[in-house]
Amino acid sequence: MTKAQTSPSGALAGLRVIDASRVLGGPYAGQILADHGADVIKVEPPSGDETRGWGPPFKDDAASYFIGVNRNKRGMAIDLRQEAGQALLGKLLETADVFIENFKTGTLDRWGLSEEEIERRFPRLVHCRVSGFGADGPLGGMPGYDAAIQASAGIMSVNGELGGQPLRVGLPVVDMTTGLNAVIGILMAINERHSSGKGQFVETTLYDCGFSLLHPHLPNHYLSGKVPGRSGNAHPNITPYDTFATGTDPIFLAVGNNRQFATLCQMIGREALTGDARFADNSARNQNRDALKAELEAAMAKHDCAQLADDLLKAGVPCGMVRSIDQVIADPHTRHREMVVDIEDYRGTGSPIKLSRSPARYDRKPPAFAQHGAEVMEELGLDAESFGDALIKPDKTD
Repeated sequence: MTKAQTSPSGALAGLRVIDASRVLGGPYAGQILADHGADVIKVEPPSGDETRGWGPPFKDDAASYFIGVNRNKRGMAIDLRQEAGQALLGKLLETADVFIENFKTGTLDRWGLSEEEIERRFPRLVHCRVSGFGADGPLGGMPGYDAAIQASAGIMSVNGELGGQPLRVGLPVVDMTTGLNAVIGILMAINERHSSGKGQFVETTLYDCGFSLLHPHLPNHYLSGKVPGRSGNAHPNITPYDTFATGTDPIFLAVGNNRQFATLCQMIGREALTGDARFADNSARNQNRDALKAELEAAMAKHDCAQLADDLLKAGVPCGMVRSIDQVIADPHTRHREMVVDIEDYRGTGSPIKLSRSPARYDRKPPAFAQHGAEVMEELGLDAESFGDALIKPDKTD
């Protein structure tokens, strides 16, 4: 486990981000930037980010869903439906390098903040929009949530048991990929600004990102014309790359080449399989999947899964036990990689991005609703009273 760090450091120190996004894709992008040193100010509506209510479990009136993607941010709440709130947002953007939002198409235009107006008023601002489908095209402006995009972008069609029904991937892979791509786009734009002196508009959509995840199914279809379907845990191109029974628990083998296959066969006492023409190379193994699985499972029935997985990994064969979440958290390697973060009574997931000189730092727990509004206003030299009730106080949640 890693503890909170208090030094104002990080690869993105000095970068200010106004994160007016809600739910997952945008907030996840904001947390990545915040973990690496950016000053991220989260702007919520008067009712709060809806994920504050996406529980149980809850802690201090915030659901775990919200807590999971809003670390290291300072929190404000502004009623952007009011002109005073829109004016306050403009004041924040004057100080910012990056603006992340996922408002409905046309909302910013109504507030006098079209792309053209943002470029005119804040020429160095990188404006990142996360949306379901983008602003134009046949589905432009339509709403999108992760699971609906998994369905419409084809992910569910290739996920599930052979012959079974399409299944949603059991985590919000589209939202999180969209957040990652948003960060990549933001950092590209920041880098380009060094030469041009100008910001630019960055867009990531759930639909585009969901579609982009369909590897190797898309290239397989492009080349063969065949429509891919569901294959359970088995890989469509590689064998043995699947879950296999052992004498105890199931093991996942991810054998990508002949050397690994030979090592596997040696480790389970079936060296003769490497000389069998049915299994001579990956192409042959793919044509004889069922026979190979039967041979491997018969041999592995004599082995304990945990010991076999450890032995195979040490021998250079990629594999893994099928483990539960609590088992993964308790794994010594998880702790060694500092993937669990503790800040006072907060526990969260560490950054998977490891930098040698400017590592991620963890300074703040996710903000309570409107927690830092007064602090930010004072810092910017703004009179809170001049914005009336457009600036929401911490005890006001209606």
